[in-house]
Amino acid sequence: MQSPWWPFVVLFVSVCFIIAAISLWRMHAFVALLLASLVAGALTSKESWAVVGKDGKEVVYPHLVGVIEQISKGLGDTARDIAVSIALASIIGMCLMESGAADKVVRRFLVVFGQKRAGWALLWSTYVLSIPIFFDTMFMLMVPLAKALRLRTGKDYLLYILCVCTGGMITHGLTIPHPGPLAMVDNLKIDTGFSLAAGLVGGLIPAVIGYVVCVWLNARIEIPLRDAHLSTEVEEKPESSLPSFFWSILPVILPIVLIGISSLFKVIKDGATAPDGRQIAWCVSFYQSMGEDNFTNVRGLVDFFGHKNIALLIGAGLSIWVLARQCGFGLEKLEQLVGPPLETAGMIILITSAGGAFGGMLRTAGVGDAVKAAAAGQAINLILLSFIVSAVIRIAQGSATVAMLTTSAMIAPMLGTESLGYHHVYIYLAIGYGAMTCSWMNDSGFWVVSRLSGMTQRETLKTWSVLSICLAVSGLVVTMIASKLLPLV
Repeated sequence: MQSPWWPFVVLFVSVCFIIAAISLWRMHAFVALLLASLVAGALTSKESWAVVGKDGKEVVYPHLVGVIEQISKGLGDTARDIAVSIALASIIGMCLMESGAADKVVRRFLVVFGQKRAGWALLWSTYVLSIPIFFDTMFMLMVPLAKALRLRTGKDYLLYILCVCTGGMITHGLTIPHPGPLAMVDNLKIDTGFSLAAGLVGGLIPAVIGYVVCVWLNARIEIPLRDAHLSTEVEEKPESSLPSFFWSILPVILPIVLIGISSLFKVIKDGATAPDGRQIAWCVSFYQSMGEDNFTNVRGLVDFFGHKNIALLIGAGLSIWVLARQCGFGLEKLEQLVGPPLETAGMIILITSAGGAFGGMLRTAGVGDAVKAAAAGQAINLILLSFIVSAVIRIAQGSATVAMLTTSAMIAPMLGTESLGYHHVYIYLAIGYGAMTCSWMNDSGFWVVSRLSGMTQRETLKTWSVLSICLAVSGLVVTMIASKLLPLV
């Protein structure tokens, strides 16, 4: 019989392997992640593996063959979710840089906010715009602006990158319609609208603290702009040679708006059709005014254009059109320019997908279940327990969404009918902040940030991973203080 502690051994060995492979043996990240997945799978005590095949049917494989099949499936599942988005976002980024559109947006940023507050403006812009959008997608869209800011100011590249990360990370863990918060709302039986308000308000102080951390890291670590396709100096072009602000920002804003409208329709449908007592008044009113059939028909179109791949495809098409119009490029020149970013995107997709396969293998190895079992029955503050369990699951298997879903399902039965002395929304916040803790190499988001920003693995661990820990801990402190000062019961 397998020891309940064995999954932790699997975790420890695979983590040591991946650190040694990348840091000591200088393996390429893609190879190291695949081998780490193989190590984790081989150590897992399973006689056979049930893997869903291409036809949707479950196929049972013997142990070692099953490990290989599971790794392939994990890699493919991650690539399915990110490949098209990364490729299209790479095209958008290239076009914004080459056409001068990113420079135009940055000039407006600097005019309105000033150079000293550029990072601050970038953080809060991302904080608001990322509410309806997955972190990975938002980061891909905002990276060109961070790079353009670095080109224009000649410094603070790390600050701009981490400010984008701060705004996107908080909303990913605390606000619907992101999948983790949606799962928590359902499991913890919290009003949808109230959870959104609590997430946005509860993220304000940690966001400010996150900015301080960004400034502190930027002052101590110099990250160069390594994009080979960009000049390290900005040519001072007259405003007349740049696209208008509207056409410059549209390829970024339009996908965000389309995805946001799709998310809004989902919130309306869920709020209008929820069980009695959990319905949202304005959702019910809007839904009834349109009628069920009309709402369903309109939502079909909205969901199509609001699908992240379609929205980004529209954004990519717009950005290519802006580039062609602004620079007078023909199809042959555009083809030449699109090639290099797509080649870069291919490597990013491979590494990120391998990270997803590694995280998936740890989940299959039972690391999350082992953490859940170890935490069961622990008589400690539920806010602290929720944070710890969510954080450990996040660190162990990489996915913030899985950490939120698993922890909220585990904590929900502990809430019972007796009053805790504070609203359940504080459990919601604690789980969300716990799921932000220490993003590292088993998290696909780690590789998206690393590869798109041009940072090495070591630099990403020293910056992005440290920032994620600071946001999580500051969020826990704010949540515990708020539960005492403003219990909301």
